[in-house]
Amino acid sequence: MPTSFASAQLALDLVGVFVFALSGGLVAVKKRFDLFGVLVLACAAALGGGILRDLLIGDVPPVGISDWRLLTAAALGGLVTFVYHPGVERITRFVRVLDAAGLGAFAVAGSLKAVTTLGVSPIASVLVGVLTAVGGGVVRDLLAGQVPEVLRRELYAVPAMLGAVLVVVAAQLGSLQDWVLWTAAGLVFALRLLAVRLDLNAPTPLRSSVT
Repeated sequence: MPTSFASAQLALDLVGVFVFALSGGLVAVKKRFDLFGVLVLACAAALGGGILRDLLIGDVPPVGISDWRLLTAAALGGLVTFVYHPGVERITRFVRVLDAAGLGAFAVAGSLKAVTTLGVSPIASVLVGVLTAVGGGVVRDLLAGQVPEVLRRELYAVPAMLGAVLVVVAAQLGSLQDWVLWTAAGLVFALRLLAVRLDLNAPTPLRSSVT
């Protein structure tokens, strides 16, 4: 990866890991998991997407299990939620906000790492960005025994895809800069929260009448 983007990559990864760890930890608290369960769910949510990204682009061992900074951020997020989690009645709304922040950070971080890796095509870079963004949330929800958000809630993968496309297009045009990365992450975050606020959903199958 170009040195000019190394700091942005690390910052995006740390932001994504920490907020997804908080998100995973809050889901675990809501499910009444013990301390171990909270830490497991926090780390799964925080590191799952990045591990999937690195496996797809051939960067092994994944930084999610080899970089102490990411492991520390994930564990810290789990401990924070276990000790300082808000009241149960506020958990669901807070999870959505954290989830949106993690979605933006990971969509951009995933596509950035893919697009700056030799041999990864632009289309593959977009898909890697999306999978990085949704992967941790899917693992979190499955471990918590619920249908993943990406399959049942307001627009989720679409904002991540738009952010990833913005990063890849900027790279193809030779205009990839730090401000573009943070703008793309902010756009994903804003679009996700807007989708939640306005209840915007992807099309669903038409209901057939039962005879």
